[in-house]
Amino acid sequence: MFRKILQAICVLVPFWGLKRRMLSAFFGYVISPKSKIGFSWFFPEKLTMEDGALVGHLNVATNLYRIQMSQNAKIGRGNWITGFPKNSTKHFTHLAERDPSLYVGEESAITKNHHIDCTESIRIGKFSTIAGYQSQFLTHSINIIDNRQDAAPIEIGDYSFVGTNVVILGGAKLPSYSVLGAKSLLNKPYEQTHALYGGVSAKKLTDLPSDSGYFLRESGRVV
Repeated sequence: MFRKILQAICVLVPFWGLKRRMLSAFFGYVISPKSKIGFSWFFPEKLTMEDGALVGHLNVATNLYRIQMSQNAKIGRGNWITGFPKNSTKHFTHLAERDPSLYVGEESAITKNHHIDCTESIRIGKFSTIAGYQSQFLTHSINIIDNRQDAAPIEIGDYSFVGTNVVILGGAKLPSYSVLGAKSLLNKPYEQTHALYGGVSAKKLTDLPSDSGYFLRESGRVV
């Protein structure tokens, strides 16, 4: 209960400098003075935010082992980021190395109103964008054959673009320098870079030019 009270106080503190010091002192978080968290319930067990990392308002992040945000990584507003405790004896006991964590690479962005299920790890490479609204990243499900909860990681490569309102399931991988089209279902790993993937279930649709401006940019922000 005391921890919840401390968390609530930290959320409501309006001054970032004071809030950052409280988060570091009370929870052991490693947060750059050049990063910022808005009015969000953002409490993984471990948190690292490098210079320029930003978390907007009205995000919820709970039951994760770790959130690691590299330089200038951004999480917009209204995202629901959940996990399942690492050492639980109730579910996932067959997954000894399970890592309920979110890793957001340099200059990458998660926009707003997405559901990010980090029962297993989700890794987003550098200069990538989780765009639009209402996408679902679901690392866990029920294994029908074994009749138990199961989980597998999700990986998004470098310089990749994930369109609006997609579903990405555990075990899926979007390669670097690739695009996942809007409303697609990605449910398996792909390896070919410089490609557009899309559909239900997603498959490679066409090659993309290696000199596309998005793949060559030096800033994560697209204007």
